[in-house]
Amino acid sequence: MGRVSASPAPAVLEAVLERLTYVNEETGYTVARVATERGSDLLTVVGALLGAQPGESLRLRGRWSSHPRYGRQFEVDSYSTVLPATIQGIQRYLGSGLVKGIGPVFAERIVAHFGLDTLRIIEEEPARLVEVPGLGPKRTAKITAAWAEQQAIKEVMLFLQGVGVSTSLAVRIYKQYGDASVDVVTKEPYRLAADVWGIGFKTADTIARAVGIPHDSPERVKAGLAYTLSEATDDGHCYLPVPQLVADAVTILDVPGDLVTTCLDDLAAEEGVVRETLPGDAVGGRTGADGAPVDAVYLVPFHRAELSLSGSLRRLLDHRADRLPHFATVDWGRALAWLRARTGADLAPEQEQAVRLALTSKVAVLTGGPGCGKSFTVRSIVELAAAKQAKVTLAAPTGRAAKRLAELTGHPAATVHRLLQLRPGGDAAHDRDNPLDVDLLVVDEASMLDLVLANKLVKAVPPGAHLLLVGDVDQLPSVGAGEVLRDLLAADVVPRVRLTQVFRQAAQSGVVTNAHRINAGRSPKLDGLADFFLFACDDTEATAALTVDVACARIPAKFGLDPRRDVQVLAPMHRGPAGAGALNTLLQQRLTPAREGQPERRLGGRVFRVGDKVTQVRNNYDKGQAGVFNGTVGVVVALSTEEQTLTVRTDEDETIEYDFDELDELAHAYAVTIHRSQGSEYPAVVVPLTTSAWMMLQRNLLYTAVTRAKKLVVLVGSRRALAAAVRTVGAGRRHTALAYRLTGSAR
Repeated sequence: MGRVSASPAPAVLEAVLERLTYVNEETGYTVARVATERGSDLLTVVGALLGAQPGESLRLRGRWSSHPRYGRQFEVDSYSTVLPATIQGIQRYLGSGLVKGIGPVFAERIVAHFGLDTLRIIEEEPARLVEVPGLGPKRTAKITAAWAEQQAIKEVMLFLQGVGVSTSLAVRIYKQYGDASVDVVTKEPYRLAADVWGIGFKTADTIARAVGIPHDSPERVKAGLAYTLSEATDDGHCYLPVPQLVADAVTILDVPGDLVTTCLDDLAAEEGVVRETLPGDAVGGRTGADGAPVDAVYLVPFHRAELSLSGSLRRLLDHRADRLPHFATVDWGRALAWLRARTGADLAPEQEQAVRLALTSKVAVLTGGPGCGKSFTVRSIVELAAAKQAKVTLAAPTGRAAKRLAELTGHPAATVHRLLQLRPGGDAAHDRDNPLDVDLLVVDEASMLDLVLANKLVKAVPPGAHLLLVGDVDQLPSVGAGEVLRDLLAADVVPRVRLTQVFRQAAQSGVVTNAHRINAGRSPKLDGLADFFLFACDDTEATAALTVDVACARIPAKFGLDPRRDVQVLAPMHRGPAGAGALNTLLQQRLTPAREGQPERRLGGRVFRVGDKVTQVRNNYDKGQAGVFNGTVGVVVALSTEEQTLTVRTDEDETIEYDFDELDELAHAYAVTIHRSQGSEYPAVVVPLTTSAWMMLQRNLLYTAVTRAKKLVVLVGSRRALAAAVRTVGAGRRHTALAYRLTGSAR
């Protein structure tokens, strides 16, 4: 005999969503207030409401419950949107910005004219909208098109909600496949992971299960293998050894290892992946102690990029012609005396060696920590090359780094993406067939260059030109796959200079001194410095609150810095109470709070407002003059609920418009992870350090955070967490084979 359940009976509630009071972005848990026709008081609903927008009429399925503190509330299991049936409901629905082209003013006019018939008119007789005062043919056509698209998306949404897909992803699926959406989802769900940004293997796998694709289907296993490799590239690896790939895939897929091995063989035969045997002692990644050969598996683009980059670098190194021929025979004594008169300062011996190297070697690397004079060395190289009328081009991976490079040298600098003129799809206008017209190319912040971007860049350097890569190899490696700068330094064929001498002026800075102490595995000095502080706090949530107070109140009060423009919070990780996600919510509440009458747009757990500091989280080659790239930072300068657009002014001084259904390309940037801060420099940085971020607390992470600051570093949190970060060397090298391919032999 079964047990009697005490759980409340299932119920259905029809209501208009008035406002979202709390949304947890990580879990999707939502607390909202809704209005029903029955009473004037708003009701509280809690649960799965991700994707619902204020103004929508909802059919909520769930159960009533009583909360000891908040009283009666409705717990939502699922919801669907329905069209409103009352005059007020229709006006609120249309006026809330849910239909492009209709704002509150036109909603009132349309409903005043057509009454309860409004939605039927828009659906069946849209041409009649011109009867409404002020609605011309142009706006009428726009409203009609928006309504038709919305209805088509709603049909797809209804189907997708049945298989567990959120509203925002349903919109993306519809934009990708149009009327074929349902067909693709039912017959080829794993295509979604490859075709639709924001859908990974796990979402596609959930859909596949819902539409009846078997757990051990070869199609599923092959998609899982590709996903496992893709996750590895997200972690920075260019390939995985077969045993690791199979073991990871078995864990993810929950299928036998022999099935995974068979499907891997099939995938390689179909050229979905590349398998290559690499000598065990010649590999950048972690290999067996016995030095046995490594059976490596690459996703095709990364294998191509590694081969191509090594080939391009070898060609540059070996080319006989020289586009800076003067420096092969120059009188260095005279040249350096001229330079001294020009700059007013002597070069240290290491710097002089770097200047000579850059102007006489086709490929060279200049590395060193803060305060060692990398910038002055680069300026000296550029001055000498320009004096001989050489065509000098300067570039950096981010807009901020390019701007700084231009300020330091007095020469224009561009981002690598703009320099190459990347096009939709990611192809560059400049490549081997159409190289850059340049004699000397200097690339700053080269530790940020991932394998794919480095390949595109080096391919565009003409034979005989000189390439100088400048960066701090002790910082975190690139966000994307590879560790190009480290691999070049590990390949003996690439000339290099490492600057080690900290100059006297820089040595007076606590930021510079402590950066070098951290890099050497020594605790930073925390007493008696005017530009480096620790606010000790052991509780994680208290650390988050203190971080916000330091960034928004204490630093502005003591140092006169603007909390939005000059202060950057850098967190070791995104998740958790003191992670970048939670801190962004707290910082936004302080710096850009909700204001009556000010438009805003909610997406999942985030809400966007004018004045928000935001960052782009994917490469989008279709936006702006030459694409908008992962890591680009800007400020929201306009938001129109009527046109369903949000406008961002980027730190490259470009104005970019986003449709509301593209907002998952943006994240708030009041706080960013330390990884995302690479290549940027800020007057002040605030770094929360908590033991809850234990896995991320590593020396190069803390070193990277500290070296982002120009004037001031404030650490907030646990002394134990700080000690762990200083003590812990990174968890090992990435799986790459670039250094091996450059040397053609074991390292």
